[in-house]
Amino acid sequence: MITRLTRRQVLAAPAFLHGGWAMRRASRPHLLLLMADQFRGDCVGADGNRVIRTPNLDRLAREGAIFRCAYSSTPTCTPARAALLTGLSPWRHGMLGYGRIAERYPVEKPRLLREAGYYTLGIGKMHYHPQRNLHGFHQTLLDESGRVESPDFRSDYRSWFWSEAPHLNPDATGIGWNSYRAAPYALPERLHPTRWTGETAINFLRNYNQPEPFFLKVSFARPHSPYDPPERFWRMYEDAPLPRAVVGDWASRYAPRSSERDDLWHGDLGEEQVRRSRQGYYGSASFVDEQIGRILEALEQRGWLEQTLILFTADHGDMTGDHHLWRKSYAYEASARIPMLLRWPEGLVSARRGQVIREPVELRDVLPTLLDGAGATVPEGLDGRSLLELVRGRKEGWRSWIDLEHDVCYSPENHWNALTDGRWKYIFHARDGREQLFRLENDPGELRDLAGDPAWQDTLRQWRQRLIEHLAERGERFVKNGRLVLRPESYLYSPNYPGSAVRSRA
Repeated sequence: MITRLTRRQVLAAPAFLHGGWAMRRASRPHLLLLMADQFRGDCVGADGNRVIRTPNLDRLAREGAIFRCAYSSTPTCTPARAALLTGLSPWRHGMLGYGRIAERYPVEKPRLLREAGYYTLGIGKMHYHPQRNLHGFHQTLLDESGRVESPDFRSDYRSWFWSEAPHLNPDATGIGWNSYRAAPYALPERLHPTRWTGETAINFLRNYNQPEPFFLKVSFARPHSPYDPPERFWRMYEDAPLPRAVVGDWASRYAPRSSERDDLWHGDLGEEQVRRSRQGYYGSASFVDEQIGRILEALEQRGWLEQTLILFTADHGDMTGDHHLWRKSYAYEASARIPMLLRWPEGLVSARRGQVIREPVELRDVLPTLLDGAGATVPEGLDGRSLLELVRGRKEGWRSWIDLEHDVCYSPENHWNALTDGRWKYIFHARDGREQLFRLENDPGELRDLAGDPAWQDTLRQWRQRLIEHLAERGERFVKNGRLVLRPESYLYSPNYPGSAVRSRA
């Protein structure tokens, strides 16, 4: 039996008042935020990948819009989710790398939507602290993998698992949470966390019967490692022409193994291991896609597809061996570029479907997009903007580039700031001042570093100056005398981080 909401839980939200009138379902669309953990931007068929099978994500792109230059500014789990929660940039929400999401922010997405008259439910991975922190959700039903970071915490998925299979081990496949290894899921498919997340969302949609619209966040913990799809998805890619890892002319420094452990962050593990890792990763991504298709079907069965604004994205990507790198936290495309798909209901937006939009967008744009779609007030001071502006064709004044960064992660040498507009990317490595410049429009794999090429020095200086201007507000720790400052030490939380800064285990 899959976790089901009781009638009391489903009916727990009262009819909210806003502006003197009751919010009714017909007045505003439902909001559905779908996300997957560690999902590469190039692992969507609609993005041009001819091997990956993602028919349901492709449908969202075909019936809505795909944003080809979507990024995660701080590409690890918690700072990315802070951007989703607040609509702010890293410096403004306070997390410059992997740490703990603050217990409360002045502006939080679930709370704003609840105050706007929505019933709010989060299903799957939230990665909040404490782990039962709601941030304005009426309720969350959690799958937090193996993390136990709050006293006596046990996720809803694991509670359900042990009620269904008390004699089995949910980690029976034997692959760690940050491992490069891959294998078919060792247990019956119905017990897989991806299946649980999808089924729990479907049960909510089948049973929801409140007058107010809902905001439903469905957050899959895969394709983040372990790369453990069910057997049928493993076999799906057994003979597929999976792309080989790309390796830049600058990447030899990452060929030696950083560790003998299987959660290493760099190392040339050979083509065979890369292929096996990608087989598991692609299978996991397609399994997520199938669950999304089942969720869309549940919407259609309720007659709600054309009453629901749907947004799909991810917190960050996954290197899966590109440039001899593994996991995430890097400025490179496989880590920082993410999928961003938006489908709007009939009548909400008058716009052409099937758009391919190339303006740079980021996770900070999700909150204002949902508020815009809900017809709710967007608070002043957000760094994000509504993606519906671009869908409507209002591109004038949109940002020219997006900022990326990550504080020290895995090693002091992995510490950087970057800028990209989707056509160029500039990276400043804060420990030693090394610079990289990539012309993405001709070199999407970032194979050739142009920073040392005399022909591109003017372009290099232009992007360096942009980063100087962007970081200047942070003071002399970042920019001094008009120059970028080396930062060999970690600086995880900015002064804007709410409350005391405490670290979370990776």
